[in-house]
Amino acid sequence: MNSSNVAVHFGNLTLGYDRHPAVHHLCCDISRGALVAVVGPNGAGKSTLLKALAGEIEPIQGHFVQSIARARTAYLPQQSELDAGFPVSVFDMVSMGLWRQLGPFGGLGRKLAQKVRDALARVGLGGLEQRPIGALSGGQLQRARFARMMLQDAELLLLDEPFNAIDSRTTDDLIELMLEWHHEGRTIIAVLHDLDRVYRHFPQCLLIARESLGFGPTASVLTPENLALARELAQTFDENAPVCHRRVEEEPA
Repeated sequence: MNSSNVAVHFGNLTLGYDRHPAVHHLCCDISRGALVAVVGPNGAGKSTLLKALAGEIEPIQGHFVQSIARARTAYLPQQSELDAGFPVSVFDMVSMGLWRQLGPFGGLGRKLAQKVRDALARVGLGGLEQRPIGALSGGQLQRARFARMMLQDAELLLLDEPFNAIDSRTTDDLIELMLEWHHEGRTIIAVLHDLDRVYRHFPQCLLIARESLGFGPTASVLTPENLALARELAQTFDENAPVCHRRVEEEPA
């Protein structure tokens, strides 16, 4: 792949916590403008991979290179990581997506305030601007989080289980918005469990079970054999395994 077309390069990447690896020896390139699902069993390292791309953890071994600046990256963690009881209005939460334009001390003018209202209307939350986020349903809260991401206007979007535990109508609406972002040329990497949605909407897939079991066209990666191997590896995970030091050139061709 032409390096100028690479959004993220993984070079023998190993990630983990307290020197215990969660993802081993990942080697692949994700192109600019790609729409990629990251799939694997629970505990496979999917969320860990996104945290690394978002700058929250550092590699244990190997490296990754993002050609898209960190300031142009937006990260949507799982809803369970959000404190919905924090006393903030829907409008104020969504307006945080404009932080890059405002800086730490900037104020919203009329034009930017209208952008917030437009984003809320786009996700179906028009009229709920002053409602506390704690009063929203799970689906409404996820719509608000997508509106905030919309305002970030990022080139690389990282979404961790964005459609988990929300109603089907909200899921369909947010998938439509995600596909619009893709058509605009943005690079999207999303962790998903629902394989039907992966088959329908994601042209490329990365299957991991602590190590990469395949990356490429979704139909070629999510084969019955690969999925069975992922389940098998999930049952034999060793949470206390030491870091192995396999060299990248020893990866199979």
